[in-house]
Amino acid sequence: MIAALHNLMTFASDAQIAAAWGGAFLLVAALARVAEWRRIKRARIDRVGWVPWTGIFLTCAVIGASLMALSAKGLVAH
Repeated sequence: MIAALHNLMTFASDAQIAAAWGGAFLLVAALARVAEWRRIKRARIDRVGWVPWTGIFLTCAVIGASLMALSAKGLVAH
């Protein structure tokens, strides 16, 4: 499994690498969105937390969507 992933990423095009990074950023954005939803639904209103989940979500979503959009042409041509 790891050897196949290593071979895939070794011989990947720039578009495939950008799409992989874009997918990773979108995954982090989804996790940040879930964390923000859990923070809003907390039982104790005085336990706010210190992580800026909305900012992390927006940053990762914009970067991930941009990388996916930029890699789309290369993925279709490949």
